[in-house]
Amino acid sequence: KVAGSVGHLRRRWPGIRPRLRGARDAPPARHGPPVAGVLSSLPAPGWLRPAEPGAGEVQELNALQEELAPFGLVILGFPCNQFGKQEPGENSEILPSLKHVRPGGGFVPNFQLFEKGDVNGEKEQKFYTFLKNSCPPTSELLGSPNRLFWEPMKVHDIRWNFEKFLVGPDGVPLMRWYHRTTVSTVKMDILAYMRRQAALTVNGK
Repeated sequence: KVAGSVGHLRRRWPGIRPRLRGARDAPPARHGPPVAGVLSSLPAPGWLRPAEPGAGEVQELNALQEELAPFGLVILGFPCNQFGKQEPGENSEILPSLKHVRPGGGFVPNFQLFEKGDVNGEKEQKFYTFLKNSCPPTSELLGSPNRLFWEPMKVHDIRWNFEKFLVGPDGVPLMRWYHRTTVSTVKMDILAYMRRQAALTVNGK
């Protein structure tokens, strides 16, 4: 089964939220074992200014999904309202906001988006507990408490929107990236992982 497919994720990580109505399904993989790139949270487009992380990141994620989908990459996005209250709207508003506000211009994510949910705190989604405890935190600092909306705060918590994880075909987390890490850096890390896996396959390991 594909690690990025919704059915496999629900079996591996019970409690994962439903996909947004109208969101894209996972693209088919043509080469190699599929892997899932998990996007921790996606803020409402109206909150993003051009200089902020994420202002152009959704287009870059679309490009990454298109380029690496044939090799098994499946990007999963989980909207969240715990960082500066940047995603206050309803689930039904997320895709239209991306399409008409920012980036706008008819933009449609080609990666899977799920319904809004908590990634930190008492009501965090259980598979996020698993992800966070499987990878070291991306920074020693959490950030300004007046912009973080959850309790209790823990050292492994997600720091901000667009923090990312890479999950292998077996559902095991492999990497975790700071929210300001560029998509180009993430791409290079994923390609390096895929090359290592390909070499192991060739060597029969």
